[in-house]
Amino acid sequence: MILFLQILLIVSSLLLVLLVLLHRGRGGGLSSLFGGGMQSSLSGSSVVEKNLDRLTLFVGAIWVIAIVGIGLLIKLPPSA
Repeated sequence: MILFLQILLIVSSLLLVLLVLLHRGRGGGLSSLFGGGMQSSLSGSSVVEKNLDRLTLFVGAIWVIAIVGIGLLIKLPPSA
């Protein structure tokens, strides 16, 4: 069970990094420092962006569940 959670944690971590990098900069911060501020003036969000937000939140929830599961399994004493 712990091996499954470790694999799930690695896969969800990589997928979460990829999904966060796919998001468009909203202006401010480092994204506007490198010229990304002009493109963020478009208002409204498309269906693709909303689905990307939902998918990112879903993968983030899986990531948190995997971390909590691994933590609980490590804390349990080994069964005899």
